[in-house]
Amino acid sequence: MTRRCYSEINLHLTWHVKDNAPVLSGDLERQLQRFLRERAVEEPGVSCHAVGGTDDHVHLVVTVPPALGIAEWIGQLKGASAHYINHRIANRKLLEWQVGYGVVSFGTRDLPWVVGYVRGQREHHAAGRVHERLERTE
Repeated sequence: MTRRCYSEINLHLTWHVKDNAPVLSGDLERQLQRFLRERAVEEPGVSCHAVGGTDDHVHLVVTVPPALGIAEWIGQLKGASAHYINHRIANRKLLEWQVGYGVVSFGTRDLPWVVGYVRGQREHHAAGRVHERLERTE
């Protein structure tokens, strides 16, 4: 594959805590989101536009390069983030992710809307105004 290419591959990602356990709030949520943002951009060519969620799931908005193996990369994000929370923050098994995830591609013109949706997750869920397509994990 050539290294000289132009791409706009924007993705919305989401996954849930095992059994939808409501463990993501307060300082734990902030640390998890910071970790996910930092870990995402460690991958060459990845831009992270937003991280959000509620007590039982997370959302990420990213732009990725065409050669990225999405399934493997998401698996690494999930595993590394659970390990970080359990071993560096909680010092106990607190966070375990459900199997699976949701990934939806979207055009660059929709980037501001998707970023706003992810940043307002708590408000959207509280008001019952969620977009099912961006909440699905199977």
